[in-house]
Amino acid sequence: MKKILLSLCVALVCGGSLHAQSDYSNRQQLAQRVAALAKSHPKYVKTQSLAKTAGGSDIWLITIGTGQTDQKPAVAVVGGVEGKHLLGVELAIGFAEKLLADVQSDRIQGLLGDQTFYVFPNMSPDATEQYFAALQYERSGNASKADYDRDGQVGEDGYDDLDGDGKITFIRVEDAIGTHIINPDEPRSLIPADLSKGQTGQYLLFTEGIDNDKDGAFNEDGEEGIHFNKNATYRYKNFVPGAGEHAVSEVENRALFDFLYDAFNVYAVVSFGPYNNLSVPEQAGRGGEEQPQLGRRPGGRKITSWSAQDVKANAFVSEQYNKITGTAGAPKTAAGEGNFAEWAYYHYGRFSFSTPGWWVPAPKPDSTGRNRSANNSAADPVATYLKWAAAEGITNTFSEWKAIEHPDFPGKRVEVGGIHPFVLTNPPYALVSDIVDRHTDFVVALANMAPKLEVVDLKTEKLDNGLTRVSLKVFNAGLLPNLTQVGERSYFLKRIAVNVQTTGSQQVVSGRKTQTLDAIGGREAVELSWLVQGSGKLNITAGSVSTGTQTVEVTL
Repeated sequence: MKKILLSLCVALVCGGSLHAQSDYSNRQQLAQRVAALAKSHPKYVKTQSLAKTAGGSDIWLITIGTGQTDQKPAVAVVGGVEGKHLLGVELAIGFAEKLLADVQSDRIQGLLGDQTFYVFPNMSPDATEQYFAALQYERSGNASKADYDRDGQVGEDGYDDLDGDGKITFIRVEDAIGTHIINPDEPRSLIPADLSKGQTGQYLLFTEGIDNDKDGAFNEDGEEGIHFNKNATYRYKNFVPGAGEHAVSEVENRALFDFLYDAFNVYAVVSFGPYNNLSVPEQAGRGGEEQPQLGRRPGGRKITSWSAQDVKANAFVSEQYNKITGTAGAPKTAAGEGNFAEWAYYHYGRFSFSTPGWWVPAPKPDSTGRNRSANNSAADPVATYLKWAAAEGITNTFSEWKAIEHPDFPGKRVEVGGIHPFVLTNPPYALVSDIVDRHTDFVVALANMAPKLEVVDLKTEKLDNGLTRVSLKVFNAGLLPNLTQVGERSYFLKRIAVNVQTTGSQQVVSGRKTQTLDAIGGREAVELSWLVQGSGKLNITAGSVSTGTQTVEVTL
């Protein structure tokens, strides 16, 4: 009875439905969860579809906040960055659900009084639908038509389900010029042969299928189109499968970027995707020195790495992330060309924090205190997963190898089998709720680090000839700077504006009546002063949409 009541409570908390979630959400279920949030919390939630993809999927935006949400500092939370990363969708929509489930608490009431959250649950809805299709395979591209192999035909060489199990796994072919060997620590898995260790390949390894167009490549031109996470402007690379004909060619990218460029109040972007600069923060100079950039004024430089100041902020946020989420052993990740997380920093100019949220835990040491398979497992995520799955009692995620006849390899031993799609990047759904809880706590903690403007230490000093010296400090009470250093170099982002509003015969004779300030670091201040002639009262206003605004009254 207790278990039943607990399940009902969880269902009610996650959107007002009595239907308990048992697996990742398809697009219909996601739409229902989005609608449930708007219906259950009309005071705090507004939802809209920014666009329809080529496959007919909605690109949802959930705005969470009160009052004039576009005039309050905001965090953008983005899921579905990578189509095969279903957990990213759950982390984004789950964040919205968990946050609103606690909306009556003082901490969330206070937070939503000061800040806004823009949640984009799934930026790759065409791709994530492949998880729910009759033929399941890992997909990153949308439903746009794309000629991956550039042979003038579209979709002529997709995957083939050779064993009829509804899942695309792998085929291995015994061959004298093979590139892979069986992992000696996990015979179900193959690893690349290492010539430096005297290893000679025994197998060719392909994704399950047939060379339908007889061009020597397997499954290279199927139904999937353009990747959201390859179509951004930063480090965009042409003529790469999945990248699109040009940067921001896809409706998904245009819809998100158009919205974000108008959202001047966003100070940070949290993306749930393959890149990870939260477990291990960025390093200054990671991309090398700044390089000359064509088309800029003489002396202009292209930024290719995070600045030292922004790296310090990232390191602090990373420390909090690891502490709050309790994650450890994150694998090293590299950001690919045209990826979203780097775009958010280098071209959008905001703090960009990205994490996959989960990865296969590293194998525990054996009875000797050592991990015999550590070296091979580091290069073999399949072996790592199989060991972890066995320890957790997880089954039905691997198909044993079985011999088949293959038309492209007559007379050779060919076997089909291997790890199932999606399991290396997505945990069993039973683990998702706890992962969402911890990452919701992190995003809330990040919001509490937000830049927050305060006017402090206001002083007036009477001088001769009817003059008054007015001085104050513009203080960033938050822990994050109000601008990244790359954002500070952009003329597009909104700086803190300070305006002295005089009345009657008052006149500012020294100091600028209206001015903007460069970035102010967390818990740092800028001191300003003016000489004002006249008497009576005047107002001084300071702020921006990403820091909040404060007005103080001064008596001369």
